Amino acid sequence: MAALALAVNGCRRHDFPQYPANYREYVYVTNGGSDTVTVLDVVNVRVDREIAVGRHPVAVAASPTRNEIYVVNAGAPGGNGSVTVIDAERNAAVASIGVHRQPLSIDVDAEGDRAYVANSGSNTVSVIDLKTRREVAQYGTGEEPAAARIAPDGKTLVVANEKGDSVTVLDPASGRVRAVFTGCPGATSPVILPDSSKAFAACSAGHQVMAIALADSPSRAHEPDALEALMDVGRAPVDLALKPDGGEIFAANSLSDSVSEIYSYTDEVGDTYTIGADPVRGLVSRDNALVYVANLRSQEVALYSIDDGRREGSVHVGDGPDAMAFSAASHLLFVADRGSADVAVVRTASQSLFTMLPAGRDPNAMVDKAFKAQ
Repeated sequence: MAALALAVNGCRRHDFPQYPANYREYVYVTNGGSDTVTVLDVVNVRVDREIAVGRHPVAVAASPTRNEIYVVNAGAPGGNGSVTVIDAERNAAVASIGVHRQPLSIDVDAEGDRAYVANSGSNTVSVIDLKTRREVAQYGTGEEPAAARIAPDGKTLVVANEKGDSVTVLDPASGRVRAVFTGCPGATSPVILPDSSKAFAACSAGHQVMAIALADSPSRAHEPDALEALMDVGRAPVDLALKPDGGEIFAANSLSDSVSEIYSYTDEVGDTYTIGADPVRGLVSRDNALVYVANLRSQEVALYSIDDGRREGSVHVGDGPDAMAFSAASHLLFVADRGSADVAVVRTASQSLFTMLPAGRDPNAMVDKAFKAQ
């Protein structure tokens, strides 16, 4: 441990950001098998603490405007779930908000006022007022919604219905269903472009990605939501990774061991590339240069060069890498290893493993939160 501390301190002097005294940054890791959240101190690269939450946490989001973290707890089979609110300044659970059966995902609007929780077992989306910490509405969806995403402009809610093989588009203010698009087997992982003009969903039980043009976006004033394309990719696309600039999307094709590159504005598939054993998650670097791909049936995160259109290497991590998150400065990549119950910390400058930190059982989601303490 002393050698590791020396290595950390040595790297910080030369390569790590210089933080002000009141700077705080943490990564929150949900442990589905431990009913806990592991809090990682990014500044000191160590475990800060473990927080007890609800039963079987499966998703997590950070407020963009307050120092709060929201953890989705799926709950017991057949029972209702909940959302645990964590105060990031104290790293303590401060509230629990009841939702409905088997919640699986959460998304927070740009103002940090509302959260949208997809309740897979209830075929609904819970709308949560984050200021009062209570559910204020429940919207009907298709069968077994896997995820709900709110558009950056706040005007559209897109829900991928995994068992319903469909995508529901709603008005988030009223819950009115604007459109339902069928023909997407195992619909999951919806993403929305930064300008709120289009949405995409992965058809995980098939081999396609659905593209939907959204109503009332800057490029489609007074036009209805419309299906634009069903694009062929690899088998079982389970995750879509969007470039920060919105220009391209990368589909992780679990059963094809590949990644497909999609040009988001033209709905064209550039090519499909072999990437690793069971790719389940992708994350694009903030400079739009690399895609990090977690290969679940391996001990590696593969690196795909966007400009070169090829795999350019990999980083050895723990067993069963899945969820990933960058630090605020992007100097570190955190990788949750579901098989070995730990988190790999990767230095992005050298694309090398820096250290391993323990987590709880079945770490399955994570989010980074940085702020200055008052």
